[in-house]
Amino acid sequence: MSALLAIDGLHAGYGPAEVLRGVDLEVGPGEIVAVLGSNGAGKSTLNRAISGVVRARSGSIRFDDAAVTNHKPSAIVARGLIHVPEGRRIFPNMSVAENLDLGSYRRATARRAQNRERVFTIFPRLRERHAQRAGTLSGGEQQMLAIGRGLMAEPKLIILDEPSLGLSPQLVEQLFALIARINAEGLAVLLVEQNVMQSLDVAHRAYILENGRIVMSGSPADIRANPDLRRAYLGL
Repeated sequence: MSALLAIDGLHAGYGPAEVLRGVDLEVGPGEIVAVLGSNGAGKSTLNRAISGVVRARSGSIRFDDAAVTNHKPSAIVARGLIHVPEGRRIFPNMSVAENLDLGSYRRATARRAQNRERVFTIFPRLRERHAQRAGTLSGGEQQMLAIGRGLMAEPKLIILDEPSLGLSPQLVEQLFALIARINAEGLAVLLVEQNVMQSLDVAHRAYILENGRIVMSGSPADIRANPDLRRAYLGL
C-alpha cells in the first residue's frame, strides 16, 4: 500500500536559519500518525512546509501520488490536504455556521450543507451554537470549530497542529476521543502534538522530532519501551 503522504529529505527554515534538517515521514491511508516533540523541535515548520506556507529548500513532498513540494497552499487544499493550525485561527466576529462554511471555500462547495450537518453530528455543541459569534465560544468549543471547519473541505488527510493546547484535562480527553472517531470513519490524521501519552494512545505510528530531525519512529509500544527516548525526549 503506497503512502498517502510521503516526505523525503525535507529541509526548510526561515532566512538563514535552517529548522528542518532532512525529515523523512510517511502517513498511510486511514492512519493516525503522531509527530511528537518539544517546543522548538520544528513541528510547526514541518506543518507549514507540508501545507505550502513555508518553502522547502530541498527534499520532496508527495501527497496522493502527486508531487506537491512548494505548491501554493490553495492548490494543496484543493487536493484534499487540510491543515488545522495551532491556535485555532477562527474568525471571532463571524458566526459558527459562517466559520464552517468558509472551510468549503476551495473544496466541496457543492456539498456544503451535507458536510455542515456531518460536522454538527460530530460536534453537537456547534449545532447548539450555530448562530453564535465564534469569539464568544469557550476554548474547547473553538477547537471543535477549527477541526469542524477543516472537515468541511472533505479532507483526505487532516493535519492537527497542537489541538490540545490550552484545553483542560477533561476537554483534552474528549478531543482525543473525537480524533479517534473521525479516524475510524477512514480519515487519515497527522497529529502534531506535545501531549505525548494521549497521542500515543490514539496513534498507529509515531515519529519523534528533535532539533529538526527525526530521531526515532515506530509503533506507540516501541516509543514507550525505549528508556533512552523516554528520558531524553519525552520526559517520562
